[in-house]
Amino acid sequence: MAKFSSRGPNRIEPAVLKPDVTAPGVDVIAAFTGAFGPSRQPFDKRRTPYMIMSGTSMSCPHVAGIVGLLRAIHPDWSPAALKSAIMTTAKTKSNDKKRMLDQDGQPATPFMYGSGHVQPNFAADPGLVYDTNVNDYLNFLCAHGYNETLLNAFADGPYTCPKDFSFADFNYPSIAVPDLNGPVTVTRRVKNVGAPGTYTVRIKAPAKVSVVVEPSSLEFKQTGEEKLFKVTLNPIMNGMPKDYEFGHLIWSDGLHRVKSPLVVKHE
Repeated sequence: MAKFSSRGPNRIEPAVLKPDVTAPGVDVIAAFTGAFGPSRQPFDKRRTPYMIMSGTSMSCPHVAGIVGLLRAIHPDWSPAALKSAIMTTAKTKSNDKKRMLDQDGQPATPFMYGSGHVQPNFAADPGLVYDTNVNDYLNFLCAHGYNETLLNAFADGPYTCPKDFSFADFNYPSIAVPDLNGPVTVTRRVKNVGAPGTYTVRIKAPAKVSVVVEPSSLEFKQTGEEKLFKVTLNPIMNGMPKDYEFGHLIWSDGLHRVKSPLVVKHE
């Protein structure tokens, strides 16, 4: 991971893991403006159509291009479905199959790469997606204290906030619990965008945390079908470090791997 890459945790809403993904951003050959020279100094009269550049502004067009390609293949997918496909199919290992490292040589974490490094070909056929609808976002705003007047600016009509919604239940492709004081149950909803099949879950629990997923298998009989599952996280010993711990869960039907990071912190 490059030193300049954006880093988590999310300062505005820690229950939503950021960043989402990482993409190529170091020494990228990119189109360059003809308005000024490579040094960007007023005396530089050179002009070149391409430059080798680094930065998050190089990563962004990679992901935007992937979204454009996915949209061409799946014109009926929502923006949330496109994001989910990119996130759940990303990889967390480098090209030599070893754990991804930070620039200082230490192991990288989801606060550095999010769900992982993008893999466009896999994103085209993710198997399952974490989709969201208008109500998901309205509930999220409700949890942030938006009143009925403010919600009307986003909703087509009057909307009543649910009494029991929490940030942890926002249907995001990653799961973050920044205040794990006891058992916390998170609800997620996945949509089948592939062939009918049965997905089973595999879990790598964060250190000193037990993770139970119910149900442990999901059967989809048709494309477009949605299923709910619950993830219960619980500290399993006293003295858990008051820092973030990381794990993941993977839904698989033998062909697809739908991976979500698990990020928890004990308060």
